[in-house]
Amino acid sequence: MEFETVIGLEIHAQMKTNSKIFCSCTTAFGNPPNTNTCPICLGMPGVLPVLNKEVVESAIALGLATNCQITQWNQFARKNYFYPDLPKGYQISQFDLPICEHGHVNITSGGNERRIGITRIHMEEDAGKLVHDDREPKSYVDLNRAGTPLLEIVSEPDIRSPEEAAAYLRKLHAVVTYLDICDGNMQEGSFRCDANISLRPVGQKELGTRTELKNMNSFRNVQKALEFEIRRQRDLLLDGEAVIQQTLLWDPDRQVTSAMRGKEEAHDYRYFPDPDLVPVVIDDAWIARVRQNLPELPDAKLARFINELGLGEEEASILTSERPLADYFEAALAHYPNGKKLGNWILTELMRELKGAEGMDIATFPVQPVELARLMGMIDKGTISGKIAKTVFEEMIRSGKDADTIVKEKNLVQNSDAGEILQLVQDILVNNPEQVADFKGGKTKLMGFFVGQLMKVSKGKANPQMANELFSQELNK
Repeated sequence: MEFETVIGLEIHAQMKTNSKIFCSCTTAFGNPPNTNTCPICLGMPGVLPVLNKEVVESAIALGLATNCQITQWNQFARKNYFYPDLPKGYQISQFDLPICEHGHVNITSGGNERRIGITRIHMEEDAGKLVHDDREPKSYVDLNRAGTPLLEIVSEPDIRSPEEAAAYLRKLHAVVTYLDICDGNMQEGSFRCDANISLRPVGQKELGTRTELKNMNSFRNVQKALEFEIRRQRDLLLDGEAVIQQTLLWDPDRQVTSAMRGKEEAHDYRYFPDPDLVPVVIDDAWIARVRQNLPELPDAKLARFINELGLGEEEASILTSERPLADYFEAALAHYPNGKKLGNWILTELMRELKGAEGMDIATFPVQPVELARLMGMIDKGTISGKIAKTVFEEMIRSGKDADTIVKEKNLVQNSDAGEILQLVQDILVNNPEQVADFKGGKTKLMGFFVGQLMKVSKGKANPQMANELFSQELNK
C-alpha cells in the first residue's frame, strides 16, 4: 500500500524586543536564573498585564510579509494548563481571534515550487524553562523566559515531505530575520518548531491519526525527525496496527522519537477571553505605516539578484538565504559592481573559510565587505593574480591586515613585464620539447601544463592572461 505524508508545522518565533510582552522585564538571554522576573511574569495575585506595542507591530509586519489578512479586531485568550514552568496556571495566547489569518509562502523543494498555506499567526507569551539534574532526580525552574513575546505561525497541512518541511522552515526563518523581528537562533530556542505528521493511503481525503514532534533545534533535526516518524508510522500501518495520537520527543543523539504524553486538543485547554486585556484594534493607517516600512524580503531580493545582477538562480538563492550574508554581499557590491564575480568569490572562497573556522559566521567574519571589494579590484587591475589573491585573502583573515598592506609586505605584485615573461615562456618550451611536440600534434590541453610551469617558476606572480597569449604566440610559430 502506498501512503501520502501530511505535515503541518507550528513555528514559534521569539520577538527581538527589549522587554517582555506584558511587563517591562528584560528579554536578555543568558542572565542568572529567575533574575529577568517581576510580579507580572511570575503570576502574582492582583497584578495586571500591559501589552507591548512593539509585539503588535512585529505581528502585523510578519502577517503582511506572508500574505496574511490582518484581523483588525483581535483578542487575547487564556490557554489553561498546569506545568511547573507556567507560573500563572495559564498562558496568555490568542484563540478564535488571532491577529493574522489565511496567508501563504512559496517554497522550492526538489526543483518544484509549491505554495504552503498559513492558517494563522498569533501573539502569545512564552513559558519558563525546566532544568533537569543529571545526578539526582531533581528539576529546577527558571522563569527568565516566562512572558517573553512569541509569534506562533501555524501552517496548513500542505507539506508533503520532510524536504518540503525543511524548505518551509528555512523560508520562514529568512522572513523573520529579514524583518529583523527575531534573531532566528535555533540553539537558544528563539526560533523553534513543532511538527504534526500523519500518513494516509494515496487517494484518501480523510487525514490519518497525527502525532506531534518536539525538541527539534535545527533544520537538519526537523528533517531527520520527520523521516524517522514517517518510517515508524508506515511500519505500524503496514502491520495493521493503529497510530496513537501523542506528542513525541526527538532524540538527536539516538536518532529516534520517544513518547512524551497524549496529544491535546483545543478543548483540553478550556480557552476563554482574557478579562485583564482589552481587544487589540488595528486601523488601516497602522497597517499602511507598517507596510511602508517593510524591508526588501527574500523573494524580491532573489528576483533582483537574478534579473539585475545576472546571478544564477542557485547562486542567488544561497546569497539571499540569510540576511547577514545578503547584507555582506550588497555592502561589498557598493564598492565592486561586478555582482557575478563577487558572488562567485563569496560562494567559493569566503564560504569555504567560514565552514573551516569553528565559531565564525558572516557577522563575525574578519574581512570587511569594503576590503573584499578592494581585493577583487586588485585582481581586475592586474595588480595580483587570482591565485595570489586567494593567498592574500587567507592572510587577511588570519592577520586582519588589508590587501594592499599584505601585497606590499610580501612583494606579491603581479609581473606584467612582457619581455620578462616572454623569456620565461621560451625557457619552458625549450626545456619541454616532448610536450611542445604533443601540443603541436593536437593535444591543446597541454596549455594548462605550460602555464602551470610558468606560475611555478614565477612563484605565482606572472600575469596568467599575458602568459597564455605569449605561449600561444610561441607555439604557433
